[in-house]
Amino acid sequence: MAADTMRTLLEEAFPDGAVEVVDRTGGGDHFHVTVSSSAFDGLSLVEQHRLVNRALATLLADGTIHELRITTKGTA
Repeated sequence: MAADTMRTLLEEAFPDGAVEVVDRTGGGDHFHVTVSSSAFDGLSLVEQHRLVNRALATLLADGTIHELRITTKGTA
């Protein structure tokens, strides 16, 4: 369920993007997300990850996401 919510939040934040969410341990709280979006073009890796963290802020704050690995790619 958390993976579906994460996917929805990321797709809303990056409507032109390709989003993949993987539950790494099967426990529903350790995830790896991969997002490709033109929103990342020209941004540093840190800035790209901040955008992803901002999109998932509610799930990070309430403890739904315990551990998060992020892979981002621009389209340029």
